[in-house]
Amino acid sequence: MLKQRITTAAILLPLVLALILLPPTGFFAAVVALVFVIAAWEWSLLAGCRTPVGRGIVAALAAALLGALVVVRTPGVLTVLTFVGVAWWIGCCFWLRHFTFAAAPNSENRLLKLGAGVLVIVPALASAIALHGSDRGHWWTLLALVIVWAADTGAYFSGRRFGRRKLAPRISPGKTWAGVYGAVLAGGAVAPLGGYLLGVRDGAQLLGMLVLGVLTVAIAVVGDLYESLLKRHADVKDSGALFPGHGGLLDRLDSVFAALPIFAAGKLLLGL
Repeated sequence: MLKQRITTAAILLPLVLALILLPPTGFFAAVVALVFVIAAWEWSLLAGCRTPVGRGIVAALAAALLGALVVVRTPGVLTVLTFVGVAWWIGCCFWLRHFTFAAAPNSENRLLKLGAGVLVIVPALASAIALHGSDRGHWWTLLALVIVWAADTGAYFSGRRFGRRKLAPRISPGKTWAGVYGAVLAGGAVAPLGGYLLGVRDGAQLLGMLVLGVLTVAIAVVGDLYESLLKRHADVKDSGALFPGHGGLLDRLDSVFAALPIFAAGKLLLGL
């Protein structure tokens, strides 16, 4: 399993770096939107859609919605959607406190979870486009992902070495508070360092980058837990089988979906 994960990551990393750093924002937005449509297909399963027809309808609607955003992508629309995403993820913390909320496999809960998918995927795309289209935006977009990757690495090693007290045993038994602390330390350290490399020299802004890194990681953990909650409700181990050793696309993007609006909003508020 570990060998599969490393091989898959080694193949995907150059592709992700090329997508972020090389093309103009319009091309980047179109490709990311296409990727997010695949994520919407997987989300439909977690929401309770079991038939290919139902899931296909969800994916088609997602394609139309995300395609419209790629075409429009005005700064005002992107900013509003980014802050909608921030509000959603803050509110999602309350959902996580109630494990059985919307757990029953009925039509009302299915629609609720599909609506939640809109609030997860659309603001994430808006945030990615806003970041990529800003000054030195290719590198700011990469920094947002590097913060998440560093947090994942810190969580892995800290959790393995010091993990004792469970974070949310009913939702994700493998996650520990030690893993969270490792994630926060790693992600929090990367954010101001990345900001400095991108030309941030003001002390207050660098301190703000540190805070932003910590907040980005904290909400990324919420995103990870929320997808785990939906998988528990749907009684599935992974959202899909797209990546050998890694599960589905959502299993790779759950933290990213949550992190992007927080990071983009924070960058905007810091005047960067």
